[in-house]
Amino acid sequence: MSASRPGRTPQQVFGGWIADTADDWPQEAREWAHREFVDTIAVMVPGSIDPLVDKLFVTVEPWGHGPCTVLGKAQKLAAPWAALVNGAMAHVLDFDDNFDPPKAHPSAVLVPAIMAVAEEEALSGPAAIDAYIVGLQILGRIGQGLNPTHRNRGWHATATVGVMGATAACARLLKLEAEACARALSIATSMAGGFMSQFGTEMKAVHAGLAAKGGIMAARFAQAGVTAGEGTLDGVTGMNRLMVGPDYEELRDSLAHVEHGQTLRFELENVGEPLLITEHKFRVKRFPTCGAIHRAMDGVLDLRARYGFTAADVVSVDLHMPRVHFNNVFYTDPQTPLQAKFSAEYAVGCVLARGDCTLADFSPEKVMAEDVRKLFPLIHRHPVDKSESEFPTEVHVRLKDGRELKAVVAWPRGSKAAPFSDADYWNKFDKCSAGVLDAEAQAHLRDALERLPHLSHASEVMRRATFPSHDAPSQQGQRRVYDNAE
Repeated sequence: MSASRPGRTPQQVFGGWIADTADDWPQEAREWAHREFVDTIAVMVPGSIDPLVDKLFVTVEPWGHGPCTVLGKAQKLAAPWAALVNGAMAHVLDFDDNFDPPKAHPSAVLVPAIMAVAEEEALSGPAAIDAYIVGLQILGRIGQGLNPTHRNRGWHATATVGVMGATAACARLLKLEAEACARALSIATSMAGGFMSQFGTEMKAVHAGLAAKGGIMAARFAQAGVTAGEGTLDGVTGMNRLMVGPDYEELRDSLAHVEHGQTLRFELENVGEPLLITEHKFRVKRFPTCGAIHRAMDGVLDLRARYGFTAADVVSVDLHMPRVHFNNVFYTDPQTPLQAKFSAEYAVGCVLARGDCTLADFSPEKVMAEDVRKLFPLIHRHPVDKSESEFPTEVHVRLKDGRELKAVVAWPRGSKAAPFSDADYWNKFDKCSAGVLDAEAQAHLRDALERLPHLSHASEVMRRATFPSHDAPSQQGQRRVYDNAE
């Protein structure tokens, strides 16, 4: 992995790295990429019968048929539209992975974009793995150059930075030369957008689909010779100054604490070192909720297991968390399943009352159920003005018998400090598939996913992921997957 030459614009440096870096990744990097394909396809299976998917599919289907699969649909679409629907599908349950350098959900964007282009171009599984590693690196590097402020000020990085990573991955798949890769990144900045004010609505999931679609379009526009600006990442009106704020330079120069490599500077000397996929790994989700509340959920479950109390024994639960985490879970009285995914009260109340939090807990009936809602007044927020690495989540539980219990959680399960095993990934795949795929379809899809790193045609995974009986999912079908998922 060669060092990048200084003295050029960030998109030129990144473009050169995309085009010229050899596909000689360490085996560990390939294995992590493979796992995230497994995780993403796993959550797409139940996502495929969410009502949002039909809304999107019936909208875009007349806009262009093509060679690319939409998971769970018989009709194939042109690559951008397939990526849009599959990306939203991957993100709609908020069960997909997080990646710390950009503070984004990378795989819900990268996997749909990569699989659409791989299917369109008849590319191999190894090519898909390579493109994922490349796309993730650029997604992370650009995210590090904008964060932490970009995310903390309300931009949804899955959308804004995700499209940059998808563009890099698609440019890699299309084998664009360095200059075209640089132009593709510049073009992609014109497709970057998305606000955290959409959290708790269907549009949040659509952000991932738009980023996947945008990555394909940006790479194809560059391939066709569309011109684009030179200062779109760090010029006077570049992405960093516009999407961080007018105080960008002051923030950059006064940054005292750095976490996840977020320096508000674009790394141009060594774009590929360290390799972010192995340096930071992922936050793979144990629960289908916003990841900002997972440390607290783990803490409650740890205390329940250690001391054997139930919700009926609890007087109060005090959550001491970084303010930026509370900013993500801002619904204190959620009224819909999507709002509940961004509610600290619902997430903590759910694990306290039910001992877990699964897909089954996000039906309208479960979200409004009294067993959890009666606990809301007992759950208290205590925001701390420190970053997540400076302040681990503290859960304080007071019981009716007078005991006061405390859990301190620095990293959630599924993260770098406590990663999922391969068995955990496949267990999640099996649980996500329950109620959607029959045993034979589940086995066929798993077989293709297991062989992805060696497939001559990556499209075999998507072909195995078509189950036309779900072409018109009903509300009853939606309820079925929630009732069967654990």
